[in-house]
Amino acid sequence: MSIVTVQLGQCGNQIGYELLDVLYNDLSNKGGKCSARENANYQAVCNERFFNEDESGVPLSRSVLIDMEPKVISQTILMAAESGKWKYDHKSQFSQKQGSGNNWANGYFVHGPKHKDLIMDLVRKQVEKCDRLAGFFTIMSMAGGTGSGMGTYVTQCLRDAYPDSFLLNQVIWPYGTGEVIVQNYNSILTLSHLYHSSDAMLVHENDIVHKICSQQMNVKQISFQDVNKVIAHQLGSVLQPAYTSEGATRYSRNPLGELMESLVPHPEFKILGLRNIPQMSEHSLAYSTFTWQGLAKHLRQMLIANAKMEEGINWQVRPPSRPTSERTLHESELLFNTSLANLIILRGQDVQNFPLEGFRDPALYTSWLPPDDACSVWKTPRSFNKYDKSAALVSNSQGLLKPLDAIIGKAWNMFASKAYVHQYTKYGTEEETFLESFTTLEQVIASYSSL
Repeated sequence: MSIVTVQLGQCGNQIGYELLDVLYNDLSNKGGKCSARENANYQAVCNERFFNEDESGVPLSRSVLIDMEPKVISQTILMAAESGKWKYDHKSQFSQKQGSGNNWANGYFVHGPKHKDLIMDLVRKQVEKCDRLAGFFTIMSMAGGTGSGMGTYVTQCLRDAYPDSFLLNQVIWPYGTGEVIVQNYNSILTLSHLYHSSDAMLVHENDIVHKICSQQMNVKQISFQDVNKVIAHQLGSVLQPAYTSEGATRYSRNPLGELMESLVPHPEFKILGLRNIPQMSEHSLAYSTFTWQGLAKHLRQMLIANAKMEEGINWQVRPPSRPTSERTLHESELLFNTSLANLIILRGQDVQNFPLEGFRDPALYTSWLPPDDACSVWKTPRSFNKYDKSAALVSNSQGLLKPLDAIIGKAWNMFASKAYVHQYTKYGTEEETFLESFTTLEQVIASYSSL
């Protein structure tokens, strides 16, 4: 089944390009030590999932590119064409001459409705090229105007037009130090509205990815491209084909559906985090060896201590010795990260040697979902993106409670003093809309806190 990727705003289009480039480069290689037949099956599924072909046989991405300014889209299409490997359909893009001014309301109430028919027509044409549609994967930032506001509006349009298709939003969390002065407003409006229309939101925090570039990739002068490449690698580790059940003889045909089934057992919980190990520079990779036991040990502790990267894991954090319902208040205030559901994705030779027992410990999970249902495993003997062994962990847990609470607090402090509110009301966002967004997200915090 095929996934239509919707790239929204400057951030979404730049990450979308890096993701598709990672996917194509990965499907083009031999896949490590797996058999030729295994590799051929993997390539066929990946091709169907993300690419089709033009008249000359060149792979075309199944993407719709949307931005209110043309510069980034033009650069993105050109880079893909000049790669000589794959390209975008130049007819599957939408841009205008004026941006959204980093204003969620401008993107949501003005640009979105004004251009809805043109954008949804581009989506429809991509959908019609799919023999079987799995759903939509949107890529967007929360900080600006087009990605956040128009991205939210387009997500709602996709939900209305394709109610039976899965919808996964990949959301970029802004730097804590600030990219734009009103990023906290844009963020709370985006998250609260997506909560009503998206099946799940897969979040990447810019601050964390920046640290990965610095401390694990050894990048000295970090650019947005460096950040985007790390995000693209992590996304690819989830979206590329894998066997989703023990003893399966064919790769999953509906990855978005399998993802939702594994990780979103209740609509009140739909914020997902992603960890991927190992991740390092190519120079370091050439001199490194990994064991499944070592990767499992680090990945489990990253989950327990809510560490987003391998460097600086707090090894002192341990799971509580008693079930959630029996813990005292003091115990519940520890740094331990309680999970609702986890998905482990293993890629490489001898994946059957990965020790799963530690991830099925009942102490890691909320009491109302059995560990066997809460922990899912996908596997493939084919390696991914130059890593002989790699493991990804997609987690529906309390991991984003702290950054979510912080962004709500900053937005509320601004709203309480009416700072910049007039910039939103002039485009149609009422003060009541802000209050509803705060209420929605406070309920999300309360739900996750109760795990």
